[in-house]
Amino acid sequence: MHATPPLEFSPLTALSPLDGRYQPKLDALRPILSEYGFMRCRVQVELVWLEQLCDAGLAGTAPLSPEARAHLRAIVARFGPADAAAIKAIEKTTNHDVKAVEYWIRGNPELGVAGAFAGWPQLQALGEFVHFACTSEDINNTSHALQLQAAREQVLLPGLDAIVAQLRDLAQRWAAVPMLSRTHGQSASPTTVGKELANVLQRLQSARQRIAAVPLLAKLNGAVGNYNAHLAAWPDFDWEAFARRVVETPAASASSAPNAAIGLGLSFQPYSTQIEPHDYMAELFDAVARSNTILIDLARDLWGYISLGYFKQRLKAGEIGSSTMPHKVNPIDFENAEGNLGLANALLRHLSEKLPISRWQRDLSDSTVLRNMGVALGHAVLAQQSLRVGLAKLELNPAALAADLDEAWEVLAEPIQTVMRRHGMAGAYEKLKSATRGQAVTRAALHELIESLELPPDDKARLLALTPAGYTGMAEALARRV
Repeated sequence: MHATPPLEFSPLTALSPLDGRYQPKLDALRPILSEYGFMRCRVQVELVWLEQLCDAGLAGTAPLSPEARAHLRAIVARFGPADAAAIKAIEKTTNHDVKAVEYWIRGNPELGVAGAFAGWPQLQALGEFVHFACTSEDINNTSHALQLQAAREQVLLPGLDAIVAQLRDLAQRWAAVPMLSRTHGQSASPTTVGKELANVLQRLQSARQRIAAVPLLAKLNGAVGNYNAHLAAWPDFDWEAFARRVVETPAASASSAPNAAIGLGLSFQPYSTQIEPHDYMAELFDAVARSNTILIDLARDLWGYISLGYFKQRLKAGEIGSSTMPHKVNPIDFENAEGNLGLANALLRHLSEKLPISRWQRDLSDSTVLRNMGVALGHAVLAQQSLRVGLAKLELNPAALAADLDEAWEVLAEPIQTVMRRHGMAGAYEKLKSATRGQAVTRAALHELIESLELPPDDKARLLALTPAGYTGMAEALARRV
């Protein structure tokens, strides 16, 4: 067999479908959780740390001039793919990714790197304070938290919110449309289409709140978490309070005053080894996996309802459902969602199980795993998009819903025996079980049974007027209230 020549990278040659087949669908996530996004956050952390050091009143530093401060912040704001490529080029020599970021910022004459401080004497004089007293993990763990913050706020939660909005609209629209329930796959007490969607909506809203509530933690406490190097340089300085201030002060925004202190806008982690323990990551990934599980449940149920004919799918010109069967309109959006949600959860569960474990004060087994956060969340985001497309295609089929209900008069055995029990009639359940279990029950047979019962006239009339479609309890009200 001839060796395959190396292929130029493109969406057609990508190993991951996230960067191949589905590449255009994940444009919002790529700048955040890619290697480029990671580098940008590292630069942000290094420069926020430096700016705060300059404002701390330490010997050898001084507050930056307004122009130098503005330039420092502009380095982050204008950071682009060419800058990331320049850092990557430095890394080829350093074989250390964080050190490459440091040299890209302050410059390194030996490597021929001018640095982002070139032309700014005040900043160049501060070169040795770039990455001052930091271990690489101080920069990395804060960068990971910033990445997750952006992914959560800008992509993941808005995607869930869009599904919630669709479900709310459909739950309201179909709140009163009766539908036969199926427990254990068998006909059961009727509900409404809207109420079943409201059930999912309520679950998803709770899951969304849990995702949003996870605090994103960061530490800036040195090589083993004790501020060893910091105190060696300035033993009388409150480094813990300083690190907390850097972590918790809000990040720069469009409304930030030019000279106002900026930080990272995260939550402070006071106790760690060399690495932040990653327990918050596990909590976040578990919360996302829980929302994904709810969405798998939704996708499978809608797939089933489409199979029963309860829903039709809005056609799209040019689409083909089968290469040999022209009539087919497959529920492919719900199938794609289910598959990607499963992949996402497999990765998220590994992340949540592995990341909180590190040998002694540090091992690097988490590093390569953390680079797959974007893969795990990418599959979740891709699934969200598929679900939104599928939900938008749904069209109700009232005739199929009505036909199923009209063939399920046996479900009225429940209200009949319950009314009988209310009036103390012995053997009510057993009598209805004998008359209905495993048998085809017709409207006429059920009415004959009701007529034979010694019930008050009002209750008997109410049972005779009852139909499967009218036996939905509070379903409509619950659907409208959600």
